[in-house]
Amino acid sequence: MKSPLPLAAALLLASAAPALAQTPATVPAPAAPRPAPKLIVAISVDQFSADLFAQYRNRFTGGMARLLNGAVFPSGYQSHAATETCPGHSTILTGYRPAHTGIIANNWIDQSVGLEDKVVYCAEDTAVPGSTHNKYTVTDRTLKVPTLGERMKAANPATRVVSVAGKDRAAVMMGGHKVDELWWWDGKTYSSYAGRAVPPVVQRTRDAVAALIARPQGPLAMPEWCKPLDRPVTVNNVTVGQGRFERDAGDATAFRASPAADAAVLAMAAGLVQDMKLGKGPAPDLIAIGLSATDYIGHSRGTQGTEMCIQMDQLDQALAGFFQVLDESGIDYEVMLTADHGAHDMTERQIERAMPMETHVSPEVQAKAVGAAIAKQMKLEGPVLLSAESDVYVDRNLPAATRARVLAEAKRRYSAMPQVAAALTRDEIAATPMPTSPPETWTLAERARASFDPERSGDLLILLKPRVTTIEKPGPGYVETHGSPWDYDRRVPILFWRKGMTPFEQPLSVETVDIVPTLGATIGLKTPGVDGRCLDLDPGPADTCAK
Repeated sequence: MKSPLPLAAALLLASAAPALAQTPATVPAPAAPRPAPKLIVAISVDQFSADLFAQYRNRFTGGMARLLNGAVFPSGYQSHAATETCPGHSTILTGYRPAHTGIIANNWIDQSVGLEDKVVYCAEDTAVPGSTHNKYTVTDRTLKVPTLGERMKAANPATRVVSVAGKDRAAVMMGGHKVDELWWWDGKTYSSYAGRAVPPVVQRTRDAVAALIARPQGPLAMPEWCKPLDRPVTVNNVTVGQGRFERDAGDATAFRASPAADAAVLAMAAGLVQDMKLGKGPAPDLIAIGLSATDYIGHSRGTQGTEMCIQMDQLDQALAGFFQVLDESGIDYEVMLTADHGAHDMTERQIERAMPMETHVSPEVQAKAVGAAIAKQMKLEGPVLLSAESDVYVDRNLPAATRARVLAEAKRRYSAMPQVAAALTRDEIAATPMPTSPPETWTLAERARASFDPERSGDLLILLKPRVTTIEKPGPGYVETHGSPWDYDRRVPILFWRKGMTPFEQPLSVETVDIVPTLGATIGLKTPGVDGRCLDLDPGPADTCAK
């Protein structure tokens, strides 16, 4: 078989041939509209910040390099304040901000009567007796809006929707309420909802991963360009920065925080595409893929050591292998890749690298400490403040007048703290109009409004100042985090690719809620009511968004 031209040469010939054939008086004929892709591949790389993308984009030679020859939006935004995994994934394939998806955080407080565990996990079925946010049955009922896959099924029931991920919340929030297959890593194996049959490819993946974990893992090879990052950093008696993903036999926790975890999810996704013949049916199909290793690696080792450098290289190559499987199937597919949130490196390494203003949050900022001080001042019994993530809740068992006094005092105390940028009451946030300007211009109140749900949000939202991490005391597996309203946590790349498309890059800001109307336009599906706008991926005179 004749070998294909290198991509650069093919693009050169594609652009040069029309110029050689026409004269100054020739008007080129309009291009025939392309048929809709048969398979949409939506990929989320957990904690893949715009900064990380910019740092490594000139190193990519595999799957990420392919995506760089598509439509590149380096300044995508998870525009809301709650830059966490669950809210971020809820925006990617719904087109709605968390204010409408209802997924305001990874966890929130439910003060309704009868719940012993007041903290609710974002994919937790609280109707199951004995459920807690740490031991729960996974559900999709917390997601208040439809996903793109659900809209595709409503338009044509022949559409198949598949969602696989390294986390349950990623699989559920991108898959939605109507999926044909949905699988996630539960810490030991790949799981789904109770009663679902296990497809052969999922069982093969389970067996392969179990065998892999049962064996010790030696150090992975390190690319030459990772070596400048090869130096240890000590974080509260934990050393990071020189890891090669060595793993003891049986260590499933270390597996999930390694490149092998993403490779396994991609292998399972490729097998499901093949076995289900996705992209070969009478209607467009969709597969959502949540790659979680980057996030686990970031939390446990930071973003600027050899561990993340190796992960970026391995992810690039794993994506290349996945795309090769799709290429060989002959499917006309379209890829979208983004992230649920960003992050920046751990405090200790930031300080070593000329950022002395980096710091950990003070214990006095914790709601438990503030609530205890207020209770003592007002001579009240028990904890008067509850907290989950950045939301603070005033105990609803208190009389209304007392609750108002507690809230006012909590706002006063938080507003005076040197590490706090803003303490916004629910009334202040609710009164803020939903923003319509470019996301980088939003006020803190507007960022908070984009992830405010009156049924689930707290009475007071505490937003720390830039470069103050919410980690009070780092330890093994937890040296870095995200969740702030600042752009290092909000900015993510958004990349689109389809064979034959004209590459371009748009440096101006867009939002992850723009993904659904954009993908919908490529398959001729209207997505009314969403928060996002369609991005025209055809730089020519034809406007795909106008169809």
